[in-house]
Amino acid sequence: MAIRGVLRIRALGRGLHGTARRDAVPYFSVAWFTAPACMRVSALLPELIHVAAERAPDATALTAGGASLTYGGLDASVRAFAAGLIELGVTRGARVGIYLDKRFEFVVAAFGATAAGAVFVPLNPLLKPEQVAFILQDCDVRLLVTSPERLPLLAPVLPGCAGVQHVVVTDPAPPGSDAIGWQQLLGAAPRPGHRVIDTDMAAILYTSGSTGKPKGVVLSHRNMVAGAQSVASYLENRAGDTLLAALPLSFDAGFSQLTTAFHSGARVVLLNYLLPRDVLKALEREQVTGLTAVPPLYIQLAQLEWPAAIDATLRYFANTGGRMPRETLALLRRRVPSAKPFLMYGLTEAFRSTYLPPDEVDRRPDSIGKAIPNAEILVLRDDGTPCAADEPGELVHRGALVGMGYWNDPEKTAERYKLLPGREAGLQLPEYAVYSGDTVRRDAEGFLYFIGRRDEMIKTSGYRISPTEVEEVLYATKMVGECVAFGVEHPVLGQSIQVIATAPAGAATVDVASLIAQCKSRMPAYMVPASIDVRGGPLPRNPNGKIDRKLLATEWGERKSA
Repeated sequence: MAIRGVLRIRALGRGLHGTARRDAVPYFSVAWFTAPACMRVSALLPELIHVAAERAPDATALTAGGASLTYGGLDASVRAFAAGLIELGVTRGARVGIYLDKRFEFVVAAFGATAAGAVFVPLNPLLKPEQVAFILQDCDVRLLVTSPERLPLLAPVLPGCAGVQHVVVTDPAPPGSDAIGWQQLLGAAPRPGHRVIDTDMAAILYTSGSTGKPKGVVLSHRNMVAGAQSVASYLENRAGDTLLAALPLSFDAGFSQLTTAFHSGARVVLLNYLLPRDVLKALEREQVTGLTAVPPLYIQLAQLEWPAAIDATLRYFANTGGRMPRETLALLRRRVPSAKPFLMYGLTEAFRSTYLPPDEVDRRPDSIGKAIPNAEILVLRDDGTPCAADEPGELVHRGALVGMGYWNDPEKTAERYKLLPGREAGLQLPEYAVYSGDTVRRDAEGFLYFIGRRDEMIKTSGYRISPTEVEEVLYATKMVGECVAFGVEHPVLGQSIQVIATAPAGAATVDVASLIAQCKSRMPAYMVPASIDVRGGPLPRNPNGKIDRKLLATEWGERKSA
């Protein structure tokens, strides 16, 4: 790896935005600036912050660890970061990786990268070094932003990431690093960024594929800004709101807490929590008005006693990443009776797709609702024709939120992003929609209901996990002969990961305890199998000669229910 320099970031709130040049204009056109402030509408991702800063520069944009950053300060920091990238020679469309927990630097780096005309790639902080290295290599990351605590963990894998030219490390830089001072970065002369329009790339979010390694979902400025405007409209976000960012910012729903808040001029509280009770403390301490989380966290929160003060301020709670159990929903509504519940469905390839209005929750608690504003949801048969009422079919999403495909993967892109059939004959240019792989039905009143996945993805703790990705790690340990992973229903996680394995050649059995330990060292916690069953080989095959995952999962379920 040819690292040209390590940029050293001073702690935000104690020097970052204080020295930024407010006159730097790296990412807006002259026409945009000559429009009256009241008429300016965000078209690019960093404009969400700039518009809010023009309206209320002293309003708080971010809170983390007891410190706060105003919209004016955040806007200045974003533009200063962008100017620093331009001086370093970061080119238009270059990928900027961010391997950090939730903190000010993450936000500045993400929006600053797009302000420079680059593309940000958020990496889940739970990922192991080998998984980080795969993403850095897969999308050819040119600049990596991380922390001094995380950088040593990457030392064994960074030499293999030949594209990485710069590493940005938050203070303090590790001893012996070839650090470039942050003040030097901020001292760059104000200059325009690369020309960017709303259909250009803004981000690549990595999600597990149906087979093999993670795949990068490419999102444009238009995708992300339209998503922010749509979600903020039905959640009725406003400048007085405080949103709690409890989900990882590498999630589309997690990053959405930033974009919807900035579109509305609201405040975001960045929370890295250890225990569910920490979330409740933050809700009370910060007087949070909006909470978005996944079912496993809500299940844990519902079991706790909520301080009465939360109900006085929490205006809504929104669910994403899987179906909310009825019992959990009922408990939450008793904990915070004044808060409106929003049940949502989405996929990274198209951000959010549907939501159920709060006034429909009592009538149809199992529904995922209807299409969000500025999106259309179709239910199609395999031949592309629309399904009748209550007829199961595939959920297909069309509109401004449909992403740009999978990075450098035309085969997987062709599987999910397809031309819409049955368009008007006079329309010459094609339109692509996202085929979700989920089977749903639409009732006579237009409300949608989730039935199941068409593929073999495992949905656990809000994460989509590829079974083959789990299997690859197991094979890499050389502690199994054959193995198969699949998801089984779990009351808290949604699904847990079950593995069936055979002993390696020459061994009598599998050392399950040691294998689990290896998994914990090689995988993030949410990917570690809940259980590994050992059986004699070889494992059964389907007609194509592949291990018959469905048969093994069915047999496992029958044994457990017997």
